[in-house]
Amino acid sequence: QVRLVESGGGLVQPGGSSALSCAASGNIVYVYWMGWYRQTPGKQRELVAKITSGETTTYADSVKGRFSISTFNIDNRVFLQMNSLKPEDTAVYYCFASVRAQGSINPSDVWGQGTQVTVSS
Repeated sequence: QVRLVESGGGLVQPGGSSALSCAASGNIVYVYWMGWYRQTPGKQRELVAKITSGETTTYADSVKGRFSISTFNIDNRVFLQMNSLKPEDTAVYYCFASVRAQGSINPSDVWGQGTQVTVSS
């Protein structure tokens, strides 16, 4: 069974910075990509940033130039550095991974439990 464990988040002032990390564990054969989604009440979960095994990155337009995603492939961790935070960045942030687990042929989607990021003065 593959698990994602997130850390980071909390309360930060507008214009400040914060960082999230996520570690994937379990019987992982291959990680196709990892990323972060976020969700606010009443809205659909949206992709914030993702990074592939080849380190190709994708960002939501709303975070380009402010957020940066990186990964350490050797131990299946992904990091999200968030700078110049705005109140509209307030959300629950979820780590996501597309992985192939031991004994499986097809990739599986795995979600973390979510971590709250609140941007407020």
